[in-house]
Amino acid sequence: MSAPVAISVENLTKTYGSVTALDGISFEVPHGEILGLLGPNGSGKTTTVTLLSTLQRPTAGSARIAGHDVVAEAGRVRELISLTGQYASMDDSLTAAENLSVFGRLTGLRGAALASRIDDLVDQFDLADVRSRRVGALSGGMRRRVDIASALITRPEVLFLDEPTTGLDPRSRAAVWDTVAGLRAEGITVLLTTQYLEEADRLADNIVMLNGGKVVASGTPGTLKQQAGAAVCELSLVQRSDVEPALAALTDLDVIEHDDASTATHPRIVVRAADGMSAVRDVIARLDTAHIDVVDIGLRQPSLDEVFLQMTGVDAG
Repeated sequence: MSAPVAISVENLTKTYGSVTALDGISFEVPHGEILGLLGPNGSGKTTTVTLLSTLQRPTAGSARIAGHDVVAEAGRVRELISLTGQYASMDDSLTAAENLSVFGRLTGLRGAALASRIDDLVDQFDLADVRSRRVGALSGGMRRRVDIASALITRPEVLFLDEPTTGLDPRSRAAVWDTVAGLRAEGITVLLTTQYLEEADRLADNIVMLNGGKVVASGTPGTLKQQAGAAVCELSLVQRSDVEPALAALTDLDVIEHDDASTATHPRIVVRAADGMSAVRDVIARLDTAHIDVVDIGLRQPSLDEVFLQMTGVDAG
């Protein structure tokens, strides 16, 4: 039995005068899953979030949150969702607990119920050490954790995270990833927009790629990688002088890339490996017969970066 649909989008369109920000996109997100919404700047990611969170009205098409129309039942939808933008919406002069309290009061929580919910969130997000510290004195990663905790003060069914790790250092980003992954275990549906393909690969159950306001690809991370082509065997040679002999040894294989021996310290050769490890074993045997030494050799699946480039024509890096 399939999971109930938390987010349903059908032919959603948004225009601003002569500019089309979204051009009839459609997708669904089952309850309790994380959807990664990817695309280059201007592809329509943030516009999608603003429409789904009732901050704007679509020009055409429809969208539903837990079965409720985002236009006709906007009030009900707002009761079911929460939104965290690209930058933490905290009051730097208040402590972490005081910020949580402000958001709780804005949503109608008071007294013992509010105090209990703050205690729960402090425990869930490991904020005990910073509970009484001013948010302005916290690291970027910790600020973001407080921000996400604030967005969960009412236990929303659907959480929109619009590029939640923008500007964070790798350690802080990893901490936020752990936080977001934990939301899945809580049964919260998450729509995540991100510029970091590693982030989507690690967190998302499914991915929708946008370009020019249209859906250009969708599916699980694994499915999208397969669409980018077969796996490849990558090898790095010990000697620059071995490039030509190595290419000769691999002459009837599909060599799709190789470094210039005059510039690379350890020249790299990439061979298409449709047969997976069988292809790697074949390459090793050929190089061994030719007495060519390698620094490293292995099988690599296509990355989301390659899918992104193939589908959008834009280099994610």
